[in-house]
Amino acid sequence: MDAKYTTHEFDVLVIGAGGAGLRAAIEASANGLKVALVCKSLLGKAHTVMAEGGIAAALGTVDSRDTWQQHFADTMIGGNLANHWQMAQIHALEAPDRVRELEKWGAVFDRTTDGKGNINVRHFGGHTYKRLAHVGDRTGLELLRTLQDRGVHQGIEVFMECTVYSLLKKENRVVGAFGYFRETGSPVLFKAKSIVLATGGIGKLYRVSSNSWECTGDGFALGYLAGAELADMEYVQFHPTGMVWPPSVRGLLITEGVRGEGGVFRNNLGKRFMFDYIPPKYKDKYASTEEEANTWFQKVIVEGRKEETVKERKPPELMSRDVVARALWTEIEQGRGFEHGGIHLDIATRRSAEDIKKKLPSMYHQFKQLADVDITKVPMEVGPTCHYMMGGIKVDPETQGSTIDGLFAAGECSAGMHGSNRLGGNSLSDLLVFGRRAGLSAAEYSKKIKTFEQIDESELDQLNHEMNRPFENPKGENAYAILSDLQQVMEKGAGMYREEKGMMNCLKELDQIKKRLEKVSTEGNRMFNPGWHTALDLRNLLIVGEAITRAALIRRESRGAHTRIDFLNYSESFSKTRVIVKKSAQEMQVSSENLSQIPKDFEAELIAKNILNEVVLNQLRGKIAAH
Repeated sequence: MDAKYTTHEFDVLVIGAGGAGLRAAIEASANGLKVALVCKSLLGKAHTVMAEGGIAAALGTVDSRDTWQQHFADTMIGGNLANHWQMAQIHALEAPDRVRELEKWGAVFDRTTDGKGNINVRHFGGHTYKRLAHVGDRTGLELLRTLQDRGVHQGIEVFMECTVYSLLKKENRVVGAFGYFRETGSPVLFKAKSIVLATGGIGKLYRVSSNSWECTGDGFALGYLAGAELADMEYVQFHPTGMVWPPSVRGLLITEGVRGEGGVFRNNLGKRFMFDYIPPKYKDKYASTEEEANTWFQKVIVEGRKEETVKERKPPELMSRDVVARALWTEIEQGRGFEHGGIHLDIATRRSAEDIKKKLPSMYHQFKQLADVDITKVPMEVGPTCHYMMGGIKVDPETQGSTIDGLFAAGECSAGMHGSNRLGGNSLSDLLVFGRRAGLSAAEYSKKIKTFEQIDESELDQLNHEMNRPFENPKGENAYAILSDLQQVMEKGAGMYREEKGMMNCLKELDQIKKRLEKVSTEGNRMFNPGWHTALDLRNLLIVGEAITRAALIRRESRGAHTRIDFLNYSESFSKTRVIVKKSAQEMQVSSENLSQIPKDFEAELIAKNILNEVVLNQLRGKIAAH
């Protein structure tokens, strides 16, 4: 080989050290196995740390009407029935136990002030009742800290600043992974009996994103290249509220908790416009007038009354993210935005300065330090930002197993749980519920494997040569220039709004970028070289970008985060299918398969309890008009 490499052997290898990866590693380790955790950045710095608003779970600590069935229904309706219903059911059932478990392990949640001291919860978009357990607006940080402490004390071995470049297989089974340490460039081989992918999202594929630097679609591409099927790749969520100014922080997330605490949107005419954008599926659940919304706000948020005692409906600012993001985009595109191209989000006139600093400390400091804006006095200017990927590696709902033996996935790089649109707060409970299940399943699988496989030395030589290729193109293109062009191509052709001509052009431009990538050039050597890291990340981003575009071309309807301006309505036929992407010898293969439907008796039970609405279900299934 061109470089020496170290070799490690583990029963379970977890790639990704965010909430899903940590929870998977904890569970696998608790089953008595030797577990390694590989993180691209430093331990405790994964993107989960940026999750702010809370963990969604039907705890019932504030509103006794909340149940797992209602949480399930909200998740399915929020996902526009594109979810794998069984994953949504498992999630709703198990989320409360995972939150209480986290509390038992040391998480310090905000408490109710009714003398009982229960875990406090707040409102979030698309949830019928208050349901998000929170720690101010720093919930992800607390979740990660708690899991990190638990994992370290359990003896999990951690490999920090290490990137996995390729999974290794024998027939249809994973047997290891090959990568490099980012600091030194030294290659490393992990032999493993099972692998859990928990690498997070794909946000760096788009120019304006709330995601941190490491979200380059690694798990998606690793699984795809190993032969695993991807599902639901057309569903990319744009969060309605990202910072728009200054340019250096454009896209940085503004928690939905601002709206949960009473924040409202206004355009440059001073109009509170969300009442104009309530879709049929939410007509009965959200206030139709500003007067009704303000009365609800006064009674529930300001006075702290129990919501079950209030007849008014909650404000439309608390609708699901796909609905709100499209509303903001429309207002901005039609010229009703502000000087930096955004919309005003106002909490200053709704809550006292003391309340804002107490409930939203991170938001206060974020705007004060980065934009010199005091959100206790003036509105924030916000706009949509690429935030979350609902699609990912196709997994079994119960085990999180992929279509490759021994390969499991959890968190944002797995598919099925969120359908076409994720509700706020469901990501953190998703991490806990399915991270645990992935770790348990990986452990059970590993116990059946008696020995580690021999790895073909020539395969490692070839992979190492691939990684060195950017150094062999002294007159090639700069990786950052290619990345910038890729982001613009994706934003233009497969962003929030899509149509066939634009996506076909997008695919042609992606082909051109593939050719440019073959000649990407990096100066220096493998030590301390972020340009080289970016050159290697481009392979993964291009795979994900093509998968998103090809899947979006197939789905000729608008559903959730996938909006086709040439097919604006729900389709009855597409309501029953999901799009699958798989690697073939020639090119990316795209097909459709049946989407598992809610069992009729379970659905009838929820309709009878007024948890699901039959008219809304028929609208989302394209059986009757939804507009």
